[in-house]
Amino acid sequence: MPVSKQIGWDLGGVHVKAALVEHGRVVAAAQVPCPLWQGVAALDGSLAALPDWARDEARHAVTMTGELTDCFAGRREGVAALSGWAERHLAGPVRIYAGRSGLVAPEAAEEVFADVASANWHATAALAGQHAPDALLIDVGSTTADLIPIAAGRPAATGYSDAERLETGELVYTGIVRTPVIALTDHAPFGGRRTRLMTETFAHMADVYRILGLLPEGVDQQASGDRKGKSVAESETRLARIVGRDREEGTPEAWALLAGHFAEVQLRLLHDAAAALLSRADLAPGAPLIACGAGAFLGPRLAARLGRPAIPLVSLLRGRIAGEPDWISTCGPAVAVGLIASEDAFA
Repeated sequence: MPVSKQIGWDLGGVHVKAALVEHGRVVAAAQVPCPLWQGVAALDGSLAALPDWARDEARHAVTMTGELTDCFAGRREGVAALSGWAERHLAGPVRIYAGRSGLVAPEAAEEVFADVASANWHATAALAGQHAPDALLIDVGSTTADLIPIAAGRPAATGYSDAERLETGELVYTGIVRTPVIALTDHAPFGGRRTRLMTETFAHMADVYRILGLLPEGVDQQASGDRKGKSVAESETRLARIVGRDREEGTPEAWALLAGHFAEVQLRLLHDAAAALLSRADLAPGAPLIACGAGAFLGPRLAARLGRPAIPLVSLLRGRIAGEPDWISTCGPAVAVGLIASEDAFA
């Protein structure tokens, strides 16, 4: 007989996310760091760091983005390696989410690797489409942002692979934690002048949102640019270096203004991508934005610029969640595959 619990997994190259589903409701979700670039064995440490329920006997559904990690020669190898790890280390029957090909056995994942690779966005959009038939899903994570049109209750992305979605604007490679601020622009206003920036990875968007008081608790699980602490003062020090300054050369207000500039540039990237997608003929004029991810707090700001309503994914799922909403939002793809698989017979 199948066990009563279902766990959804998102195996990434920087984080592992897991969501526990019991009787069709998400009761817990968690994210831990995973230095997958060091090799597949890094997943062992991440599994050990998760709450006890992640190691319990359960049914498991796995999506992934870690196949992109440079420890693998290519995506086929990565999909096979991650699927094999899941089958060996997760306690109970395992299925791999293959997006448009559905749930497949771990041993079959390599044959449909192009459908499995980085299909976590598809799972989240498929779940959101069950509750909002016409919308634009915006999942802003620590590293990337997925913008997925939903039409007639189904994911309606023009691209599928990472390469295709980069071309279509459905994947914007920017996030609220790991993106270096220098990736956003080569100049910024400071002290009444527009200054060029140092092309170094001194500061990241986690520093920006920490200075602005917007960084959600617990989402910054990676080392800072200088491998030092994560106080506001230390973030100001890192940001100051981008404009060739020491922190003492500016006031807290000056550093907040500079941080606000980088936040605006990032929001503009997302705005331009969303505006292009919302101009599609198959999306209703009033289609809302559905926001999730560690950067879900950007959803209302983006929606206001676009003149659209904003709906948090956790609000759509209120009848299907019993756990802490912020972590459920952050772990959206794991939540999605867990709920989708809980509706499957798992034959």
